[in-house]
Formats: sequence, structure tokens, C-alpha cells
Amino acid sequence: MSTVTVQGVAGEERNDFSKEESRQIRRRSLRLLGSLMRPLRGKVMWALAVIVISTLAQVIGPTLIGIGVDQGISALTSQNWWPIALTGAAYLMTGIVGALTVSWYTVQSARISQAILLDLRKRVFLHTQRLSLEFHESYTSGRIISRQTSDLDSIRELLDSGINQLVQGVLYSGFIAVFMFINDWVSGLILFCSLVPLYFLTRWFQKRSQVLFRHSRVASAKLIVHFVETMTGIRAVKAFRKEKRNEKEFGDLVEDYRDVNAKTIQLFGIFDPGLVMIGNITVAVVLLVGGFRVASGALPIGVLLAVLLYTRRFFDPMEEMAMFYNSYQSAAAALEKISGVLEEEPSVPDPVRPVDLWQAKGHVNFDDVTFAYKSDRVILPEFTLDVPAGQTIALVGSTGAGKSTLAKLIARFYDPTKGSVTLDGVDLRDLHPKDLRRAIVMVTQEAYLFSGTVADNIALGKPDATDDEIRAAAVAVGADEFIQGLPDGYETDVNKRGGRVSAGQRQLISFARAFLANPAVLILDEATSSLDIPSERLVQDALLTLLKDRTALIIAHRLSTVAIADRVLVMEHGKVVEDGTPADLIAGTGRFAQLHAAWRDSLV
Repeated sequence: MSTVTVQGVAGEERNDFSKEESRQIRRRSLRLLGSLMRPLRGKVMWALAVIVISTLAQVIGPTLIGIGVDQGISALTSQNWWPIALTGAAYLMTGIVGALTVSWYTVQSARISQAILLDLRKRVFLHTQRLSLEFHESYTSGRIISRQTSDLDSIRELLDSGINQLVQGVLYSGFIAVFMFINDWVSGLILFCSLVPLYFLTRWFQKRSQVLFRHSRVASAKLIVHFVETMTGIRAVKAFRKEKRNEKEFGDLVEDYRDVNAKTIQLFGIFDPGLVMIGNITVAVVLLVGGFRVASGALPIGVLLAVLLYTRRFFDPMEEMAMFYNSYQSAAAALEKISGVLEEEPSVPDPVRPVDLWQAKGHVNFDDVTFAYKSDRVILPEFTLDVPAGQTIALVGSTGAGKSTLAKLIARFYDPTKGSVTLDGVDLRDLHPKDLRRAIVMVTQEAYLFSGTVADNIALGKPDATDDEIRAAAVAVGADEFIQGLPDGYETDVNKRGGRVSAGQRQLISFARAFLANPAVLILDEATSSLDIPSERLVQDALLTLLKDRTALIIAHRLSTVAIADRVLVMEHGKVVEDGTPADLIAGTGRFAQLHAAWRDSLV
């Protein structure tokens, strides 16, 4: 099967799509463009009408000059100033009309392009935010950032200048061709013949530039992805001394990008002189043929002057239209990638007929649940579990046993492949999203803090919380003391990603955030891993109070955290191999007893 080079869309950057896939991608991009343009159809049509008038006013100038030469100058010999005066006035009026309409069109087209960009930027943000966790775990942050930055910038460049160049260039050249034939059909025929070499030169340029521009987009995207991921993971880079390797990898990417751009410049180095040569040869032929005809009296001198001006002007927009093709290729590749993201559907869709659950009790049930990620490797095979409301369960097991997967299913980050997960008898797939997020809160190992104050971050799950409620939540988890010690207390800006506070303090703030949200089900996924021993003990004291009468799922390798649970589940290969109270399991001879003994020995 023959293939063409196109820009990658969701997931991977690819350049090996089949022709049928490429056609589907183009149709998808056109659908997106059509949906963006649809609300602006009236403004676009009005802008097109204005630019037609503006171009016509600019193009009529050489014809007026020809009339002035042929009729105005001859009339001057008999002291008749009116023909030349009227021609000059008409030329001046067309100039004024052309300038005013171009000015209006420029402003109006800018407003249209900004409206399209605003709509598209909001669509990308809202849609990527709506997509499920599965998408974000497979689609790197660098690619998402590239969609919002370089790709949208490419589309902005096309809308801001490229479209204007194309519309004005096409209209300008089209009107010139019409006026050429009106003034002198022979010269118009010569101009028409020049389109043959112009067509072949343009097709040669298009075929080669299409590949190069798309390669340039891929190289640019790889640069951005590498840079973003390096800066995002700078701690790992420093810890593993990866600077030299990054330097080489980034250097290779820069070289690839430079090589592609160098080839593009070489392409323009042939195309631009080719345009100039065709234009000069055409002007020379029109002058030569027209000169003989003027000498024989078959063509007025003013008409020759007019067609020479038209011939020269005909080729002026060609280079700008070639630059439009540059912008178009870049923007088309960007639009393909953005449309790919916007075509992604959430793997965890909102229910069509949501069921309300205003006051959740916290009864969680797994009914014959089977779950597998996209790799088709089954993580939970026919899993059944009943968690009564108000019970605290600790999940223990080796890495890959399915503990975090279980937590993600309860939080509905993923849906079961088979079976169902219910909350108070309501399938999570049918539960209203607002009720689901209010009823179930998950605190992960990564305590992410957003830019803003400490109070803002604690109130994330309850934006209308009072200062007293925020502080009470912090006191409950033992975070109040260190927060009071910050420069501005609860109004202290945590800086980007919580850089002003330590890892343990970030975790305490995330605990306060979860407790303030007051969920019916609280999931702690390795949430105490960043805490030191004193802080962990303080949090455990708070947990004993705050988890009372609340369903809780605790995933922890630290068995000290497990001690506060009502029930311990030991998992292996997606199955529960032990189930009981901490005391009963410790007293036995099973897997948990061995883990507990090893943990106690490690403390000696």
C-alpha cells in the first residue's frame, strides 16, 4: 500500500499513514475548520465583498492610465483639459477607495481570525480537560503543550496574514487577467501562455514543499516535547546526571530541524528566481509584440503601457502566494493534529441519563469485575468485593497486584471491562458526575498544588469554604502549625507546583483539601509515602477521627498506616488472597503476617 507523509495526531507522531487514512484526516480537519467558520459566515461574506471592491479599485488603475495617455494627451493639443483631469480624478478616487476598503478588510479579517483562534483554543483546553485519565496517561504533556502553543501559532500565522495574501493575490491576479483581455486580447493571450511554465514550476514546488513542511512540523514538535519533558523532569535529570545525554539528544533534534529548514530555503531559492524569470520573459514578449503593433498602428500606445503594467503586476502576488503555501502547509499539519485530539472520545463518558445521589452513604461493591488496560493484559480477573459503608479497608500487596487499579475504578478514572462497580447500589457509570466527585475523593502519592495561596489549594474541593472551615481542616490533619509559620500564613503563595513547601507539607495540604471536601468515600493511594515518621503519626491520629463513619480505602506499603484499618485485603495478581482484621492476619501464618514480621525486623 502506498503511503504519504503526514503529521501525527493523537498519541503518536506518525508519518506513515496510508492515502485513505490521509484523506480521512483531511476530511476531519475540514470538518473542524467548517465548524469554526460557521458562526462567522456573515462576517466572512461581507469581508469578501469588501475585498472584491478593494481589489477592483486597485486593478483598474493601469486602464485609467492607458485612457489618459491615449485620450487625455491628444485632447491637450487642442487645449481640452477635461479628459486628462477626469482620468486623474478617477485614478485618485480608485486609490482612495482601495486604501479605505483595504484598511477595513484588514481590521475585519483580524477580528475574524482572532474569533476563530479563541474558539479553537478554548475547544482544545476544554476537550483535553474532559478526556479521561487513559488519554492523559498515554499522550505526553509535551504533545498537549505543543497543540496549545506551536500548532495554534501556526494556524494564527495563516489566519493573520496567509489568508489575506491568498485572497488578495487570487483576486488581484484574476482581475488583472480580465483587464488584460479587455484592453488587448493578444497581450492577454501571451499572459495566458505564461501560465503553462508557471503551473509546472508551482506543482514542482508544491510536491517538494509539502513533504519538507510536514517534516519541519514533526521536527519542531519533537524539539518542544523534548524540551518540555526535560524541564518537567529536571529533578530526575539532575539526579541521574542526564545533562550530557540530553545535550546530545537535543543537539541531534536541533540538527534535524536545521537540515529540514535548510532544504526548505534551497527550495525557495529555486522557486523565487523561477517566478522572476517567467515574469520578466512575459513582460519582454508583451513589449516586443506590442511594440511592433504600436508601430503598425494596430495598438494605441496607452493600451501598450496599460498591458505592460498589468503584466508586471500579475506576477507580484505570486511570491506572496508561495509564502501562503508555506503557512498553509504548516497550519494544515497543525490542524490535522488538533483535529485528532478533538476527535478523541472520553473512555469514561458521562452518563446519558444520570442518576442523582445527593447523600451518599459509602457502600462500595465490585460485582464480577474484569479489567484490562489497552495492552489487553487483564489486571483484575472476575473480581468481587463488598465494602460496607463506614468501613476502612487497607490494600496490601506487591507492586502490580492491582491495588491502584482498584482505587482508579472506585474513583471512576476507568470503567470495568466487564462487570460493575456500584456506590450505594448505583452503577458508577450511571451516577451523576457531580455526585460522583462529591462522594469520592482520591489522594495520591503526588500531592499536586496549583498556583495560588495555601487556602486556595485547601479549598479546591469546596470553593465556597469559609476561612474557619479551611483552618479546621488543616488543624485536623496537623497542617495548621507549619502553615502558620509560612510568611503570610494561609495567604502564602505556594509558587509553581508547591515549590515553597516541602514534599511532606504538600501532602498534608492535600490531606486537608480532601478532608474539607467531606467525601463519603476517601481513597488514599500511597498518600503517606512523602511524610516523615512524626508527620505520619500526626496524620494517623487525625485519620482515626476523620475516617470515622466514612468509607476509606488505604493503599500503603508502610504497614504502620495499615494498623488503623478495620479490614486488610492482601492482593496478588488481581485477586484477594487474604481478608481479615489486622490483628487476625498478623496472628496467622499467611502473606500479611510475613510482611508484618519483615517490617518489624526492619525497624530494629
